[in-house]
Amino acid sequence: MSNGYQIIVCSGIVPDPLQTLEPVQTPTGPGLKNEMMLPAVLDTWASHALYEAAHLASKVVGSKVWLVSLAPKTKLQQVMMIVAQKAQFELVAVDCPSGGFSDPYESAVVLADTIKSISGLDFNRLFIFGGWESASRGAGVTLQIVGERLGIINQFQGVDEIKINDDGSFDVYERITEGKHQISQFSKLPAILGWATGNLPEPKNNPQIGMVNMRTIMPSIQRAKQVKLENKNLVFTSVQLPKQERTTRIVKDMPVEEIAREIVEWIKQ
Repeated sequence: MSNGYQIIVCSGIVPDPLQTLEPVQTPTGPGLKNEMMLPAVLDTWASHALYEAAHLASKVVGSKVWLVSLAPKTKLQQVMMIVAQKAQFELVAVDCPSGGFSDPYESAVVLADTIKSISGLDFNRLFIFGGWESASRGAGVTLQIVGERLGIINQFQGVDEIKINDDGSFDVYERITEGKHQISQFSKLPAILGWATGNLPEPKNNPQIGMVNMRTIMPSIQRAKQVKLENKNLVFTSVQLPKQERTTRIVKDMPVEEIAREIVEWIKQ
């Protein structure tokens, strides 16, 4: 393709999963305890989408990557200081609350409208990437709704790999059961790919890429449009951590076959 691809990656930010995440009820609905104090990272699923987008763009001259992110401005700025060194992209920021308790439909509407507002988009060259699932507001349906609102029919979920063929068509490897992949082929863009873990390692930090990215990241964050997700159609009756259960029984001289039998019975339950 002479003009290259236009690749838009949809992503939010989430609290660092290595922290203790405790759900609580707030005046505006469910949330996380001390959420604003928790360190944030780019959504893990969407991180893979960003790395795959940068890799695909590097293969075709003239390609460009945008990162569309719905997140609080202050938190997004902190995360971008790290992410900016991983891959080259242009940030399109939307200032809105983060969290896993927002309606994926409302998020998809904002994402679709934001994508439409990007100047110079050519749908005949367009890929939209994102996480197949999400640690924030994905619910497994956000990308699909974005595609429907943009009129994009070619949609693939649980993607681990995409290959460009000599004739310009694409092979997409989607996860199915038993560790196997379903291989789909399409020849015309636009297309939406919801990435699983992909097959690329996390890129090393590159300060030079980071400096190039920050020239556009900071202005984008400063002029980010503020959006409020009202979640009118969502009602949460309660939020709590899963209960941990442990039952211990100490038995001496028990035959190995009997231990195995009990384990199998326990798994069946």
